[in-house]
Amino acid sequence: MKFVADLHTHTIVSGHAYSTLMENAKYASEIGLEILGVTDHGPNMPGAPDLWYFGNFKVLPRELYGVKMLYGCEANIIDYEGNLDIPVEVQKKLDVMIVSMHEPLMEGGKSSDLNTATILKAMDNPNVNILGHMGNPKFPIHEEEIVKKAKEKNILIELNNSSFVSSRLGSDVNCTKIVKLCKEFGQRIIVNSDAHFCYCIGNFSVAEKILKDVDMPEELIINTNRTMLIDFLHEKGKNI
Repeated sequence: MKFVADLHTHTIVSGHAYSTLMENAKYASEIGLEILGVTDHGPNMPGAPDLWYFGNFKVLPRELYGVKMLYGCEANIIDYEGNLDIPVEVQKKLDVMIVSMHEPLMEGGKSSDLNTATILKAMDNPNVNILGHMGNPKFPIHEEEIVKKAKEKNILIELNNSSFVSSRLGSDVNCTKIVKLCKEFGQRIIVNSDAHFCYCIGNFSVAEKILKDVDMPEELIINTNRTMLIDFLHEKGKNI
């Protein structure tokens, strides 16, 4: 299986990542990726950049080392109403917005009912493009409800390789269940690295094993095809 894009990557600007934007783009080029998403953490995450960082993407080139660059954010859900730490006027200008729940900002271990209701509310935001690392066992959810609403709202569900190798360990069982549900309901997914170091970009090795075990149709894996991915972003109102 060939992947053309990785839309969930972090630079040194996130505060706990270790490579620059240029280093990430160069490595993406070296491994043959066509599209790279720069999605540093939203400003409420400890060590994250100021809002000014996300508002100044206009100064950055649309291509580096032959790689098409998308500039966005991994926005944080900051309360049980599904609100985010990025203002709406900034959200609209991003190429891609991933939304995630993180322990420094939300208490883990809450009920599946509460976590699910929170994510469902976040999905009512038309600027949300991707749900990040939904398999995190510290934030249990009702997976079928999430998958069904994601399909209704045309939001991608992420299969996050980092969740299996360095972060949110124990996600594999939940992620397998989510991918099976996505296959059942025809919900599109995206496979991302969540790289915090350039050499992790495009590493989907464990995620690929899950996809093979589930026999996930390639037409539901949106970053296996450049046209399919760009068309999705156009559907979300992005002029890229």
